[in-house]
Amino acid sequence: MNNKTLTIIKPKALSDNCAGKILSTINANGFRIQAMRMMRLTRPQAEAFYSVHKDRPFFHDLVEFMTSGPIIAAILEKENAVEEYRKLIGSTNPDEAADETIRAMCGTNIQMNAVHGSDSDENAEQEANFFFSYAERF
Repeated sequence: MNNKTLTIIKPKALSDNCAGKILSTINANGFRIQAMRMMRLTRPQAEAFYSVHKDRPFFHDLVEFMTSGPIIAAILEKENAVEEYRKLIGSTNPDEAADETIRAMCGTNIQMNAVHGSDSDENAEQEANFFFSYAERF
C-alpha cells in the first residue's frame, strides 16, 4: 500500500477562491502535504498528464480547461492515501458528491470539479513524479 497521492486544485477552484478551503479540508482530514507548487500548465504538459484520456471525446476540453489558469499540485501523505483522498473529494460530478466532500463544496460541474485525485497507487507515483523531483519532497 502506498501512503501518498497527488492532488491538483483546478483553475476554476482557484479563481473561485476555494484553494484555502480545500487545503484546510485536506489538513483537517489528516493528510500531510509533502510537496506543493502553484503553476500554469502549458498545453504540452496538460496533454502529457492527461494522455490516458487522449482518445476520449472530452480530452480537448479538459486540456483547454486545465491550461486556462493556474493550478496547485500537491503530494499528500496519509495511510491508504489514494482511497482516503478519493473518499474526501467525492464523486466526479459535484451534483452527485456527498455533502462535506471537496467536490460538493467547491466543484462546478463534471469538468470543473475542483480537484484531481490519483485513482491508484501506481498512478499516484507516476503523477507525483510528473510534477515533483525527489529533492522537492519533504
